[in-house]
Amino acid sequence: MVLPASAARLSEFLPRIQPGEIFPGADRIGPPEGEPPIAPVFSGSRLVGHVWLNTDVTDSTGYSGKPIAVLVAADTDGVIRGISLQEHHEPIVLIGIPQRKIVDALNHLVGAAMGPVARGEQRPPQADIVSGATVTVLVINDSVVRSTVKLLRAGRLGVAAAGGAPGAAPAPPRAAPTLAPGPGEVRDWEGLLGDGSVRRLHLSIGEVNDAFARNGNQTAADNPEPGDPDDTFIDLYAASVSVPTIGRSLLGEDGYQRLTQRLRPGQQAVLVAGEGAYSFKGSGYVRGGIFDRIELVQDGRTLRFRDRDHTRLGDIAAAGAPRLPEISLFVVPPDFDLDPVEPWQLQLLVQRAIGARDKAFLTFELGYRLPDQYLVQPPPAPALAPAAAQPAPQAAGEGPLEEPLWQRIWQAKTWDIGVTAVALLILTGIFFFQDQLVRRPTLYRWVRRGFLLWTLLWLGWYANAQLSVVNVLTFANSLLTGFSWDYFLTAPLIFVLWCGVAAALLFWGRGVFCGWLCPFGALQELLATVAQALKVPQWTLPWGLHERLWPIKYIVFLILFGVSFHSLAMAEQMAEVEPFKTAIILKFMRDWPFALYAVALLLAGLFVERFFCRYLCPLGAALAIPGRMRTFEWLKRWPECGNPCGRCARECPVQSIHPEGNINPNECIYCMHCQELYRAEDRCPHNIQRRLKREKQIAMSAVPLPGSKGPPKTSITRTGAKGDAPAAPGQ
Repeated sequence: MVLPASAARLSEFLPRIQPGEIFPGADRIGPPEGEPPIAPVFSGSRLVGHVWLNTDVTDSTGYSGKPIAVLVAADTDGVIRGISLQEHHEPIVLIGIPQRKIVDALNHLVGAAMGPVARGEQRPPQADIVSGATVTVLVINDSVVRSTVKLLRAGRLGVAAAGGAPGAAPAPPRAAPTLAPGPGEVRDWEGLLGDGSVRRLHLSIGEVNDAFARNGNQTAADNPEPGDPDDTFIDLYAASVSVPTIGRSLLGEDGYQRLTQRLRPGQQAVLVAGEGAYSFKGSGYVRGGIFDRIELVQDGRTLRFRDRDHTRLGDIAAAGAPRLPEISLFVVPPDFDLDPVEPWQLQLLVQRAIGARDKAFLTFELGYRLPDQYLVQPPPAPALAPAAAQPAPQAAGEGPLEEPLWQRIWQAKTWDIGVTAVALLILTGIFFFQDQLVRRPTLYRWVRRGFLLWTLLWLGWYANAQLSVVNVLTFANSLLTGFSWDYFLTAPLIFVLWCGVAAALLFWGRGVFCGWLCPFGALQELLATVAQALKVPQWTLPWGLHERLWPIKYIVFLILFGVSFHSLAMAEQMAEVEPFKTAIILKFMRDWPFALYAVALLLAGLFVERFFCRYLCPLGAALAIPGRMRTFEWLKRWPECGNPCGRCARECPVQSIHPEGNINPNECIYCMHCQELYRAEDRCPHNIQRRLKREKQIAMSAVPLPGSKGPPKTSITRTGAKGDAPAAPGQ
């Protein structure tokens, strides 16, 4: 996407920086040129590079719905020399995460050569993730890389798309080699390793520590790997076992035959093995089938293996092969289309904890190229016709950069999305079969507490999927300023949750989210459960006072909603009335005023259950408004509820039941406590009366006949003369 000249803003931002700040060694920036505009950068009279604004070249819409403006500088060889964050409206960075932390995470791009990325020889550089600001960092990283590649391919930065001089004639087309036919021979380990059939990456602990030190992350450098520097950190091997000679040698005849029966035509397989202090499988494999420490790369395309692609092997069949503790056979999915005759890379992601929440990452690459002995080279191509008679070369494709950022994020979050979707299905089942559940009070309580615990620990503290009123404000503003799904899709779990909540509003109202899917609400309720178990006194506000306090959250929401149309950034800062960012996203790792505010609300909730939900939550108010359109009424009531009985109203944990017995759906969190009472034979007065009446009828039916002893028996009357005595039973 190239923005029209009227939307270009490069000239607006250039006066804000000095040449040396954006391009070390430069002393002058010339006027913007061309479309999209880029400005030449000079050192004396020598052109050293160019500077541009990412938003003038490509889309960089953040989660706020507004563009993130970044000045980018690159030299004439396509190497990025400087990045300067100029303008953004990201709520997580406005208050909470220092902007310096975002900038530091992006500095890994400085010094990165984009020419190989533009030619499809390397994959785009990956961002160092900042916990709590993942979307913001990914959007900036993507826009910087994408804008640089677009300008390179357009020949604007002094480097031709294919790596030659601008305007040079294209090289003669060269036919690709093919795999040599035949079953191949069986070879030993040393021979395979010696000619490159098996490639190796060996890293010592000292080498990894030095790499983290050179990366510039002082915190990571201050937490070195334990052990002797010469000890092995990882010894990693990779090989293309779909090639007959390599496959028969490493897998054995039987193993190779089983593999060929499994592979489709053209499908490839790779063997990865390793040993050392660091496992290439990673924790994600254990957690859900994703190998999050290795990635296969070819022509800029990337592949993360999953458990369905994986087979664990006990050993390597080649003679002389070492005994390695981790040996994995990966079948490449057909849709990736790995070309065995072209180079590919296996990238190893090494992570290091640098705090309670944060990790630093480094990538090491194991390159693989099939030795020439396995290939049949094509005959030389005929000479090209004179340049004047040649058709114009086609523009280079974008390769992996053609894929929108949100699609790449969804692919990386497949496991998390699946877990969330399964949880939503389980919750849907709970609601549809709530009558059967509440008839079993013990099971109901364990199911509810277990789901709330999952919501807090996994959905909140692990996945950071806490919905916020900021989402509502952003969506409303986007409808007026140019709606696009792209920036909502960049946070897949938030998007999936909002889709689930929107559907639930039509069935059950706002209670599905407030009572079951809100991590901060779950934290309040779980703490209140503990407080009640410890006999902390519970305060029940008089109904008249409670009724006048709950409209406060609606007033807060309306103020935020109105301010957002004047300034979304101001509304996002005012949305700090929600403690979600502090307690859930940042896990209380914040400046003390914010942490104190969140703790104060949680302390209030120990005495007045869900204090924040009742009286202050603007998101609850926002959901209550469309929640009135729900189609069904699932909460059952007896005619006696409220008059004369008021037990449900007294026991409702958030006082959402009026004294006369009506449930206020705008305040109900759908905890189902009233439904559990509704079915209780020993606590609901209505059910108690019905039970007593039923027991009385049973007792009356068992009353013996007058003058008889024991239970009533059938009386047989004999017809006789006047004065005859009745016949005795059995006569």
